[in-house]
Formats: sequence, structure tokens, C-alpha cells
Amino acid sequence: MFEQIKKNKETTKPNETTASSSSINLIGNGTTIEGEVKSNGDIRIDGLIKGSVTSKSKVVIGSTGKIDGDIFCQNADISGSVKGKTTVAEMLFLKSTAIMNGDIHTGKLVVEVGATFTGSCNMGPLVKEMSHGDKAGEFQQLKEKTA
Repeated sequence: MFEQIKKNKETTKPNETTASSSSINLIGNGTTIEGEVKSNGDIRIDGLIKGSVTSKSKVVIGSTGKIDGDIFCQNADISGSVKGKTTVAEMLFLKSTAIMNGDIHTGKLVVEVGATFTGSCNMGPLVKEMSHGDKAGEFQQLKEKTA
């Protein structure tokens, strides 16, 4: 009898990789977190975060949500306020109640009427900047190849 119960528990145990990739994290209104927040799944913020937020999936900031720090994610829907650099790999959606103070780098940007944005915006793939020393070395290599 105990063998059968033990076998049933093992077969109904959820797969850890499936649970972590489809998890949704909620930070409710009235909650304050100070520090870095990292997630593999989606995250919804209706409270306050003082620090950076990193997600391999989607970040949703509700109308009562506030972030004082940087955001790094795949996709984002923002209805609350953000003070900091926002880097979104695919699509950033600013709802009509969104207040953004900081630079944005995103693949695609959608802005509803009423959203507020102060800062610079870059769209398209991330391009690594080269220092002056790198250009000289690259030029020297090109020169050697053509000679």
C-alpha cells in the first residue's frame, strides 16, 4: 500500500523546468522591495521596487506599480511609473497612464495617447560601441589585408 502511494507521488510531481519557465510572479500594491529582482518567468509589479528588474520573459507594471531602477526584459507593458534605463529586447508597450523618466532601448515601441516619456529612445538591435583604440586596431588589420 505504501509503495503505491509513493509511486503516485513521484508520478504527479511537476517537472521543475516546466514550472520555472511558465511561472508568473506578482508583487502586490503596498509591497516595497529594495534590491535586485531577477525572474525567468513573467513578472507583474503593482508595488514599489527600488532596484533593477531583470526578466527573461515579460514585465508588466500596473497603474500603481513604480520602479526606481533599470529594467531588462524580453517584452514589457507599462501602466505605472519608471525612473531608470529600460532595455526591452522585443516590444515595449506604454499604456496611457505610463510615466517614464529615463532612456529606452527597445526593438519595437507602442505608445498610447496620454503616456509620458522623458529621455532618449533607441529602436532596433543593440549595437556595441567601439572605442577609438578599437577603430585604430581594426583599421590597421584592414590595411594589412589589402596591402
